[in-house]
Amino acid sequence: MPLLTNIKTTLEMIKWEHSIFALPFALCAAMLAAGGMPTAAKLGWIVLCMISARSAAMAFNRIADARIDAANPRTSMRAIPAGTLSQKFATVFVVAACLLFIFGAAKLNRVTLLLSPVALAVVFFYSYTKRFTRWSHLVLGFALGIAPAAAWIAVRGSLDPRILLLTAAVTFWVGGFDVLYACQDIEFDRANSLNSIPQAMGVPKALIVARTLHVVMLGLLIALVVVFGLGKLAIIGVIVVAALLAYEHSLVASDDLSKLNAAFFTMNGVIAVVFFVFVAADLLIRNPHS
Repeated sequence: MPLLTNIKTTLEMIKWEHSIFALPFALCAAMLAAGGMPTAAKLGWIVLCMISARSAAMAFNRIADARIDAANPRTSMRAIPAGTLSQKFATVFVVAACLLFIFGAAKLNRVTLLLSPVALAVVFFYSYTKRFTRWSHLVLGFALGIAPAAAWIAVRGSLDPRILLLTAAVTFWVGGFDVLYACQDIEFDRANSLNSIPQAMGVPKALIVARTLHVVMLGLLIALVVVFGLGKLAIIGVIVVAALLAYEHSLVASDDLSKLNAAFFTMNGVIAVVFFVFVAADLLIRNPHS
């Protein structure tokens, strides 16, 4: 059926499975807010909101960047520039994902419902930032970084400033690995007046920026452990994340970007899941009846 084919093509285009990047951090925030395991209903609606918001944002990005993607040899075979998916269908998909997100937010609490348009505005805004600032990487980071704060609000109905440490950590984490990812488009970006850290500074300095952002991220995770009084398992989680980040950066050199996809996709998915597992285990051991 054409509808099912278009949906499948859209899901492949937005790489929906990469929702795993920010989802584990949102689940960490939900567990921190609950002091253990939130209700199954809360978790279900949070997961729905995470996946639908990211799906809307990614499809919107593909629409906004269709002409850019068509001109870039690396992205010219994406569904919209390649002609396997129409912009009209992608737009309908964005609207449907937004409605699903707002519905999920309404099922959580009144505050999440009221803030849902703000969250969508943030994630959509990112798509235009590389047209005017080299720091678009951090805007992308913030778009994913609001997930932990949103999950906390979903559980508590209000915001605790402490959870902003996790928002900041995710912001710098995503910003760092997006700087790495942008290194492969440096020549295209320069030729087409698109902004990025690699385009502005060159690959060697961009790698230093990415490493610096990830060091800051680790510092924020340590602060998170301290302010929430987490235990040894959470500390071990931060140490493992640090080791994984070090390995990720070892895969990329200024004169060799051949392993960039492995560093970007595989390692960052592992990092998110590992941190969640250690924090979740720490909380559940300390609060076994939550």
